[in-house]
Amino acid sequence: MSTDIKTHKVTLIPGDGIGPEVTHQVVRILEDTGVKFEWERFAAGAEAFEIFGEYIPSALYESIERNKVALKGPVTTPVGGGFKSINVTLRKKFDLFANFRPVKNLPGLATHWPGIDLIIVRENTEGEYVGIEHEVVPGVVEAIKVITEKGSTRIAQFAFDYARKHGRKKIHSIHKANIMKLSDGLFLRCARLVSERFPEIFYGEHIIDNTCMQLVMNPYQYDTLLLENLYGDIVSDLCAAFVGGLGLVPGANLGTGCAIFEAVHGSAPDIAGKDIANPTALLQSAILMLRYIDEVETADRVQAALEKVYIEKKTLTRDVGGTSGTKGFTAAVLAAL
Repeated sequence: MSTDIKTHKVTLIPGDGIGPEVTHQVVRILEDTGVKFEWERFAAGAEAFEIFGEYIPSALYESIERNKVALKGPVTTPVGGGFKSINVTLRKKFDLFANFRPVKNLPGLATHWPGIDLIIVRENTEGEYVGIEHEVVPGVVEAIKVITEKGSTRIAQFAFDYARKHGRKKIHSIHKANIMKLSDGLFLRCARLVSERFPEIFYGEHIIDNTCMQLVMNPYQYDTLLLENLYGDIVSDLCAAFVGGLGLVPGANLGTGCAIFEAVHGSAPDIAGKDIANPTALLQSAILMLRYIDEVETADRVQAALEKVYIEKKTLTRDVGGTSGTKGFTAAVLAAL
């Protein structure tokens, strides 16, 4: 009987700003688990353009196509100009239609909202993020929102499949169909049709603006939120605040046979290179990656080590009330492993 240990080939995009720092530390932790990885490293964004003349090198596309799984640090996206979002471009290129963000408290970390356990399922390729914009006349710009039956049905199917598999009890579709009757109306109709095949799961619908108020007043009324692209982008950040912010929560972009796992926070160039960045968000994303590649036992071990560090509170980074740096935090997680 063969005793060979499988080697997982993973595309690695360190990103910029604090990206390379937190990515390096997360890779250290993953390699310490005993799981074998073969990393294919690539720059993306401004750094890649300086080297290759492309914001996303063709070799990076080929690597993701070949490996079917990637781990990505934060990449700066210019505001109001410059190159298109690397995140959005990769999601569209590989049809990563589901953005999956679990939002759950870390034990030992005090927040105003203990016991949060939310699942955010965001459609990842349509809506306003299709990037179809043009200037009609000087001073007037038109942006087109695209909602399709196919896209709406498959993201609803993803949400209900996940809920059934993991014992979630409620799904709310979040919309603005009172105003955008055709586009958001189509999204709702698709979700309703899918919900009929899952009678054990409560299905509800809330308007997006009311949802934001309801979340702030009582987030415990929700379980799984199903949202279009723009609404999901906003609400997932709002929900991250319940558990300590974007520096702690994971993110996964999932398609059919391909996935990119990423930290959902920014690149924070102002603290880059200072050994103060918190690797938790990318580490939790890497834990999702471990589950995706069927290294479930290892994922549980890393999660337990991470939680132990937060419970002990001795080596936390400054953003969560500690005094340790990036490397010190990583060393504590490694020791807990």
